[in-house]
Amino acid sequence: MRHLSPRESWALVQSNPESLLIDIRMEIESMYVGRPPGAVNIPWYEYPDFTPHPDQFCTQVLEEAGRKDRPLLLICRSGQRSLEAGATLVQAGFTDVVNVLHGFEGDLDVQFHRSTLNGWRFEGLPWEQL
Repeated sequence: MRHLSPRESWALVQSNPESLLIDIRMEIESMYVGRPPGAVNIPWYEYPDFTPHPDQFCTQVLEEAGRKDRPLLLICRSGQRSLEAGATLVQAGFTDVVNVLHGFEGDLDVQFHRSTLNGWRFEGLPWEQL
């Protein structure tokens, strides 16, 4: 698994039409907090149990990607969930997995706010909100 900054990840998505950007946050996070344009939402876990289902996740990713060698970029809130999900995909045989460092909202600052230190939104990259 590779680890790329949000800017590097967006550049890869722009330069490689084969790449697939997957937002692994819960559907409600993706809808109401915002997401990168073109991102497909495949949650690593969902409310109310917050329990990952790795086999189901891998199946959904394969259905969306169509093959295991397609470039996949995983983004979550802060870059932590995507580490676990990415490792699971690699273990399942996916060969080109990227973790988007710092995720969509980034790390917490001293006031416990996100999007102030790093992350997709902090970098000023395109995003949409439903």
